[in-house]
Amino acid sequence: MVVSRLAAILLKRQALPPDILEQAEQDAARRNIRLERFLVEHKLVSQSAMTLVLAEYLNMRPIRLARFTPDPSLWEALPREFLFQHHMVPIARTGKLFSLALGDPFDVIALEELHDLTGFEFMPLVAAEQEVEEQIAKIRQPKEGLALEEILSKAGDSEVEVGQEQEEEISLEKMLESAGGAPVIRMVNMILVEALRTRASDIHIEPMEKVLRLRYRIDGAMTERPSPPKNFQPAIISRIKIMASLNIAERRLPQDGRFKIKALGKEVDVRVSILPTIHGEKVVMRILDKTSLKPSLSALGLDEVAFKAMSYAIQQPHGIILVTGPTGSGKTTTLYSCLQEMNQPDVNIITCEDPVEYQLEGINQVQINSDIGLTFAAALRSILRQDPDIVLVGEIRDNETAEIAVKAALTGHLVLSTLHTNDAAGACTRLMDMGVPPFLLASSIILAQAQRLYRLLCPACKKPTTLNPDILAANRIEPDFFKESTVFEPVGCPKCTRGYKGRAALMEVLPVDDIIRPLILRGATSSELKDAAVKNGMITLKQAGLIKVREGLTSLQAVLEVTGGE
Repeated sequence: MVVSRLAAILLKRQALPPDILEQAEQDAARRNIRLERFLVEHKLVSQSAMTLVLAEYLNMRPIRLARFTPDPSLWEALPREFLFQHHMVPIARTGKLFSLALGDPFDVIALEELHDLTGFEFMPLVAAEQEVEEQIAKIRQPKEGLALEEILSKAGDSEVEVGQEQEEEISLEKMLESAGGAPVIRMVNMILVEALRTRASDIHIEPMEKVLRLRYRIDGAMTERPSPPKNFQPAIISRIKIMASLNIAERRLPQDGRFKIKALGKEVDVRVSILPTIHGEKVVMRILDKTSLKPSLSALGLDEVAFKAMSYAIQQPHGIILVTGPTGSGKTTTLYSCLQEMNQPDVNIITCEDPVEYQLEGINQVQINSDIGLTFAAALRSILRQDPDIVLVGEIRDNETAEIAVKAALTGHLVLSTLHTNDAAGACTRLMDMGVPPFLLASSIILAQAQRLYRLLCPACKKPTTLNPDILAANRIEPDFFKESTVFEPVGCPKCTRGYKGRAALMEVLPVDDIIRPLILRGATSSELKDAAVKNGMITLKQAGLIKVREGLTSLQAVLEVTGGE
């Protein structure tokens, strides 16, 4: 039987214990599901392991698509919709022979149909179904090189919309028609759409003496774009103010606002900051894309030690979890990922933030407003009277907030917050510097975590390189660390920004256990805490970064940029 032979291969590869496999066979047969699909769906066998099992069973070659870049010319040569429908990805072509990665390698009839449709020959390869779907999703997205004018001209009412915060969204197309195709409106719309297309996190519109400079922050680096005409400066800034419901007549004071935009299949919030300068008002628009948030802790890509420590921490009924790092290091994303993991109907979660960046379903979020006395400390006092289970404090900035947060943790609440420190150990000493007694801190803190965002190498153009021994020595890196591993460097291509595409987080996780707690009690320095944690198995930020270099995900230069001489 098919199942029994497949089971024999699974047992030979020690993919799972015999008793669990036997039970899985019975459950799969009862539900009329193929065994391999049942095992993957129930996470009994990983997709990568199952790919190798199926390759052996079907006598096909396996292929990994995690870092594969699709070739558009291959997709043009074959019927796309057929490939989408049957979960196929063209890999390479030699004359009339195509290599095809199959998400469902048992679908041999589809291969015959494709041969009849095209006249081509096909060599099937086995790939993980999820990886195939990711490749298909890439092809279905708009082309990277599409001109902004072309995107806007093709965008219908349902594709590009903008609206006031908490108000009904208005179609950009209708606004363009009613304004008679006003150039200023179109220019601002193009700036916003290109920001989404290039995955920019911020848009900077900067008045200079003779030019109006436009820059995007893409993957953490500022990138200059063709500037709008200087004579459009007042009109562009006024247009953005109208969208954000700001006072267009006020040009002497800073202003803050926000609005929503729908474009390229996304719905994002845009936070606007206006700052008067000597040559006019500077505008910074922060793009807040909910789709960039991770749905759970497991999606953050933590190493095994860090993941176990974080998972344990968020399951505790009370205590403090601290996430540290500089501005723009992804602290909010990490905290929100933890909240989404803990967000259940039987849990009361309340946050106080300045500002509220992402609006999360099922979570009570409070916007801090210091101008009227609603500080973190004041909000936290009121929140504790709201019967919370979990409290998120956007940032511990002063002694009063620190003391209330610690007392909240000691009275049965789980408190999550951020601090601006360089490493995880520094979070403990910073709270002691704020006046929190060591005996209270040792009793309340569960875990401190530090993080940085590093740039990912573009998989399409990265190339192998040899590391300079002098650079390794200057940064105190063991020469043998990269032995027998391929290290890459950025190149640059039309699909990326100077050789990089996307960012991910480096994390240093310090659990406060029986080894660390006595050190906090006696008021140990951050270096003493860090040394003890490293001996206890903690992976530092720099070590985590070097591991990513060794895995080929980023360059040494990108890691040293964010970890420095740590």
